[in-house]
Amino acid sequence: MDQLLNELDWSVIVQYKDLFIRGVVTTIELTVVAICIGLLIGLILGFMQISGKKWLVIPAKLYVDLFRGTPLFLQILTIHFAVLPTLFEDILGLETPDAMVSAFVALSMNAGAYISEIFRGGILSIEKGQMEAARSLGMTYAQAMRLVILPQAVKRMLPPLGNEFIALLKDTSLVTVIAVNDITYAAFVTAKNTFVRWSPYIAAGVMYLVLTLILSRIVFHLEKRFNTSSKKG
Repeated sequence: MDQLLNELDWSVIVQYKDLFIRGVVTTIELTVVAICIGLLIGLILGFMQISGKKWLVIPAKLYVDLFRGTPLFLQILTIHFAVLPTLFEDILGLETPDAMVSAFVALSMNAGAYISEIFRGGILSIEKGQMEAARSLGMTYAQAMRLVILPQAVKRMLPPLGNEFIALLKDTSLVTVIAVNDITYAAFVTAKNTFVRWSPYIAAGVMYLVLTLILSRIVFHLEKRFNTSSKKG
């Protein structure tokens, strides 16, 4: 019992509070940037896949299969230790960016692959007659997609997008392997330096849980607001 109480020494969290605060900020930054860039990549890839043009469909599918078919952990290592050093040092003759850039790139590219499938599925779930009706009214393909198809598709895409965002937030913990100061890294360093094992990891878990709950509420309110606006429309 005494040993367990020693392992639940919460004073180490106060001692390393700055590291944990930096970890929370970094985790939020990684999540927000990866979501924004991932949405852009996913939207582009989604449209490429439904374009019906092989020269667009094939590279898009290869991208999606590659990033969905390999572990994110491996992608982070490959981008940080192989892709970026080769690109910047060997090709461009520049200094390789720090680990934070590698984390942004890996998480964004991975998220883009999953988000593209959500976009593709959401758009294809809308009846073909909707597009045909819009075109018959004189709309261009782009106008029909923007004004008719996407507003309906977004309503169906929000739940899976929300799940992807939450999964992405938790996946940021993997960047600890390249020494990015996220929440997991803060817990690891604290445990390593203080030899207190339970408290740092419990604290990290609570922090992830709080961030996940906040993100879940944001997604819930977006869904509720969109559904309300759709009914009014």
